[in-house]
Formats: sequence, structure tokens, C-alpha cells
Amino acid sequence: MSTALRIAHGAFGRVALLDMDCSLVRHAHPHCHVLLKVEGGDTQFAVGDRICPLTDTTAVLVDGWQPHAYVHDPDRPRTLILALYVEPKWLMDFRPGWAASGAPGFFGQPSGEVSPRIRELTMALATEMMARPECISVHETLLSDLMIAVIERFTPWRSFPASIRELNVVSQDWRIRRATEAMKADAGRSTNIDKFAKGAGLSRAHFFRLFESSVGIPPKVYMNVVRMEHAVDAVLHQDVSVSELSGQLGFAEPAHFTRFFRNHAGVGPREFRNVSRLAG
Repeated sequence: MSTALRIAHGAFGRVALLDMDCSLVRHAHPHCHVLLKVEGGDTQFAVGDRICPLTDTTAVLVDGWQPHAYVHDPDRPRTLILALYVEPKWLMDFRPGWAASGAPGFFGQPSGEVSPRIRELTMALATEMMARPECISVHETLLSDLMIAVIERFTPWRSFPASIRELNVVSQDWRIRRATEAMKADAGRSTNIDKFAKGAGLSRAHFFRLFESSVGIPPKVYMNVVRMEHAVDAVLHQDVSVSELSGQLGFAEPAHFTRFFRNHAGVGPREFRNVSRLAG
């Protein structure tokens, strides 16, 4: 079973040091998502319709809202992975155009060869998280340097807008925008997609087609993203039992919630909370 060794969280998003030996379901994140190998066996992720290797020399790069899954080979050794879930708003502090990290097409390719600088910073961040889990300011400084190195190597960052005024955000269909807002307000408690299709004034088939063409992922995956982000926030910031959180998030049984959380994060909610508090 996979293990979370360290988890840091803050305005930057989340950074997790995960000792992985089991697969994760197809899922997505609203973050700029970067996966870097620290040690152990080489492994791979499915990003969109491509299988992308994760090795000492290659990183896996996932755009915001892009479906992906961890594909573990049980015949290979465990892999220690540094997983970055980086908030687009935090990246805006470095350069306004980097807010595009939450949108499709931010990375040119879903994988690429890491530079010696990226490898050095990966190892430094992983080492600091293990040795000094409480030093969030040190972690954030290293993460800043690492993300700058990643973006400069793997994105066409020089072509991104230099000012807020130049940002050109493509607007969604208003019916789909209303549906996504309703899903967020619902916090993922409802799994009835027909309810949101009806609220948008669309047939189920038309809703599915329009939703995926507008957002880039199916409505079910989007609902799971919303549900998981609310779950992570609750696990990190609410001092209540996992059983109570399960009920708040609309799960029939705590075991269902634990399985859902583990399938998306690699570890269960109790372990996620306990490891995160090492940084408190």
C-alpha cells in the first residue's frame, strides 16, 4: 500500500512526498501538476491518451483539469515521488501570464527531460521535507525555485502575457458555467449528473458533449475533482472525525469515503491528515 511520507500545504498549493506501490484512478486537479521521481523504480503515468515515463531523467507534466492516472507495475519496486499541486494564483506572483497554469495547453508536452537544476532542486526539496517538516518557509522557497526552473524548461513562458490586461480568458458556454458553479456550491455531495443537466436546461447527451468540449473533462470527473478538493480542505482544516467528514461530503459509509480518497490521493484521509500535521 502507498504511503505519504510528507505533505506540505499553503498558499502555493500542496507538495506531497509519496512512496507509491499501487495505481490511482483516472482523475484531474485544478492545479498545475508536476511529478518528479526522487528514488526507487522507474514508473509511469497515463496523461490524456499517452503513457508518460517517470524516471530520474524525465518528469511528468499535467495541465490543470487534464485527466491522468498513476499506472503502477506490480513487478517493479516502489517509487518515491515528489508530487506538486501548484495554485495558479500563487504563480501569478512571479509573472501574470503564469496564471495560465490552470488552463489547458500550459505545458507543451506531458513529459520531458529534467535539467540538472531541476533534479538538484527536487532532491533538495524532498530532503528538507523529510529532515525539517515544520520549515514551510524553506519548502516554499525551494518550491519557488523548482517551479521557475520547470516552467522555464517545459513551457513557452516567454509568450505568456506580461500584464493582467493582456490576459485573454476564453469564456465557457453560460449553461456549462452555471453547471460548474452549481457543482462547486454543492461541494460534490450530489452524484446525480441529471440534476445538473436539468439545471442547465440541456438533455443528458447534449450536456455531456457540451460540458466536455467546454471544460475538457467529463462532468463525472469534474464532480470528483470538486469532491476531492473539498475533502482535502476538510481533512486539512476541520478538526472532526473522518466519519463525520464522510457524512458532510455525501458518502453513504466512511469506508466509501476512505476508498475514494485513497484512489485519488494514494493514501487515506487519516494518514493524509496525520502526515500534514508534521508540518504544523
